[in-house]
Amino acid sequence: MDLDLAQVRAFVMTAEHLHFGRAAQALSLSQQGLSKRIARLEEGLGVTLFERGSGAVGLLPAGTRFLGPARALLAAGEAALAAAREEERPVRIDVWGHLFAPLRTVREALDDASDEALHAEVGSGRDLPAVAAALLRGDADAGFGRYHPFGDRRDEALAHRLVRLEPVDAILAADHPLAGAEELRPVDLTAGRLVLPAAAGRLDFLRRFAEQFAVPMLPGEANLGFDHLLERIRSTPGGFTLFPAEVPLPDGSGLVAVPLVEPTPLYAWSLLWPRHQAAPGVAHLVRGFARSGRRRRWLEYRPGRDWLPEADQEQVRAL
Repeated sequence: MDLDLAQVRAFVMTAEHLHFGRAAQALSLSQQGLSKRIARLEEGLGVTLFERGSGAVGLLPAGTRFLGPARALLAAGEAALAAAREEERPVRIDVWGHLFAPLRTVREALDDASDEALHAEVGSGRDLPAVAAALLRGDADAGFGRYHPFGDRRDEALAHRLVRLEPVDAILAADHPLAGAEELRPVDLTAGRLVLPAAAGRLDFLRRFAEQFAVPMLPGEANLGFDHLLERIRSTPGGFTLFPAEVPLPDGSGLVAVPLVEPTPLYAWSLLWPRHQAAPGVAHLVRGFARSGRRRRWLEYRPGRDWLPEADQEQVRAL
């Protein structure tokens, strides 16, 4: 039989999510449309790929065997299309964590990759799950931001590499009692309130920092952007937040940045890409980030003097 790539893509996306609703949303399809594509694929193959239950989806042995070749088939289809069109398509990079200005790092890495004949097109994603979905759909080739494990099949489907560890500062109002300090320890912040830019469930690093150092968190509001967050810090008694050290504060913001020590928290930036369908330019991108890391000493980590969440420590050990 001739395989229909749209049906294969529907299968792969459902296998990644193990949920028809989320897979349909990722492909911008109705759930009924997704189910029909998978049913036609199963009919053509003569096997059942999924075990369907009340709201649950599981891969049957045939589905498990088919998943790897299906991913390879989609990658081959993309490569064939590009070759037929004689395209040198730019590497599409989606960034997330916009309040922490990820484009600073991307810009430096792309500059360092200039001799790699790398053409990049940068877009934005809402958060890590949104960028992961774009990668698995094929709408982006790579992602850049702070990665943490999902605890599901996406961890297997996506490759990631730690590329930068950035010291973190405390951001306080200029009239905060601690604003005049040359440096602060995380323990010094336990009497304050950590102002969250969004719901705590979306802010893995800030949540883990607060848990590690027993810092009270002010419940997050809707993420209305950088200026709104700065205003909340100014208007909250004892309020502060954390920013990577090289994120510039606007002139006249009424805020100060104070370095953190004993230990220094580090924000871990990573590249993320589809493990089984990597675009040709991704290898150039990884080399560019590695070169920047060496030149700019982005991956220095001092156990005992620096602090990283456990998941980020595992990434350091994997380097």
